[in-house]
Amino acid sequence: MSEPVGRRHFERLALPHLDAAYNLARWITRNEHDAEDVVQDAYLWAYRYFASFRGENFRAWLLAVVRRAAYDWLHRQRPLEAAVDTDSLAADVAAPDNPELALLHKTDAAMLNDMIAALPAPFREVIILRELNEFSYQDIAEIASVPIGTVMSRLARARGLLVADGKRRLARERNHG
Repeated sequence: MSEPVGRRHFERLALPHLDAAYNLARWITRNEHDAEDVVQDAYLWAYRYFASFRGENFRAWLLAVVRRAAYDWLHRQRPLEAAVDTDSLAADVAAPDNPELALLHKTDAAMLNDMIAALPAPFREVIILRELNEFSYQDIAEIASVPIGTVMSRLARARGLLVADGKRRLARERNHG
């Protein structure tokens, strides 16, 4: 039995971006299991339409497909509550040798994770693509199908919201801690 044309080429291009695709889907859906479903659907769609890919940046094209699949899923499901995996970001933080510092790092990472999760979806998406996946503004514009000025505006607004939330949390901690 022969292999479908382009399968190995697609795998060679797509599989290295599986973690980035999952990360983006998880942040959009706010649920790891839903993100797995979204990524699976997105990869199937991307494979199905792989022959139509004409761009130079496969990673941006693929994550645009994942983004679209995640928003389609959200539109269909409209979850009332979404769970956020606070351990995943905390686990990514390098733990120092000092157990007390390690706990502080984990607590800080969990708080940052919560703050990012609380952002409205368009702001959360650009922060994740820029700060965690290190995409250029141009790549984010392609993925999100928005002008680069919108990307810059959303990033500035998202960062501002994170700073304001951080200040509120610190003030609350000082008043109650």
